[in-house]
Amino acid sequence: MKIRGLLIATVAAAGMLGFSASAMAADYAIVLKTLSNPFWVQMKDGIEAKAKELGVEVDIVASPSEEDFQAQLQLFEDMLNRDYKGFGFAPLSPVNLVNPAAAAYKKGKPIVNIDEKVDMKALEAAGANVEAFVTTDNVKVGEKGAKFIIDKLGAEGGEVAIVEGKAGNASGLARHDGAKAAFEATSNVKLVASQPADWDRLKALDVATNILQSSPDLKAFYCANDTMALGVMQAVQNAGKAGKVLVVGTDGAPEAREMVAAGRLTATVAQDPAKIGATSLELLVNAVKAGKLTPVGTEPKQIAVDSVLVTK
Repeated sequence: MKIRGLLIATVAAAGMLGFSASAMAADYAIVLKTLSNPFWVQMKDGIEAKAKELGVEVDIVASPSEEDFQAQLQLFEDMLNRDYKGFGFAPLSPVNLVNPAAAAYKKGKPIVNIDEKVDMKALEAAGANVEAFVTTDNVKVGEKGAKFIIDKLGAEGGEVAIVEGKAGNASGLARHDGAKAAFEATSNVKLVASQPADWDRLKALDVATNILQSSPDLKAFYCANDTMALGVMQAVQNAGKAGKVLVVGTDGAPEAREMVAAGRLTATVAQDPAKIGATSLELLVNAVKAGKLTPVGTEPKQIAVDSVLVTK
């Protein structure tokens, strides 16, 4: 039994991660968003551990960045030419992998949707369905981060801001919605800004710097991922407000956990990407064993993996 995290050949012209010419076909194929983010590396590790436990082989590919929709699409399309039993995919946008997912379904291959939800109406219109959708409940993630901030501010309350992910990204939007609803439901807390930083650390640094200048009395930031939270943390430090402005991130990335332990980042709402990945592969293997696809128009399984608040 051999497990392959297929990051074998870098195709410079296309700027993507792909297959080696000599690689033998595995049982299952997984298309992740990227491996430039620790969240997805942890998910890959969880998938590989579950593959070993189940005695199956899995090929894992990923776009070089969360901006390269075309690279991810081509990777999935390339996988369709290989004889996999089933496919798992975490799309960079709700629609960029609809066509290859539909093509896999029409070949009789079960597909499992991971983390970022595919546009189900578009998938149904393409004549396909997924066996399951596996993710964290991202509305609750945002709500959990915001409620922690609300509790920390206490009776005094104050002004708060949200640093959003990339526009159109379903998981980021859900986190924003959960945080926004919690803030707006609290009478002594005022949401004064909510701006996207595209999951990027430097953009988050700029966004937070501008918010701190326009809202000098700001008490806290909720950030839709840890990469942005680390940029926001730097902006707070640059403004001479370390320890005075709360910064809460999302994902539980290793560097963010280190910053929480050091007292520089207030908290992070940790997802469990390894469990998300492992659960997705197990559902895919079970679907193949069942030997039938979830019919088009039928509600697929919805599996929510819980999150945990990490504080010092």
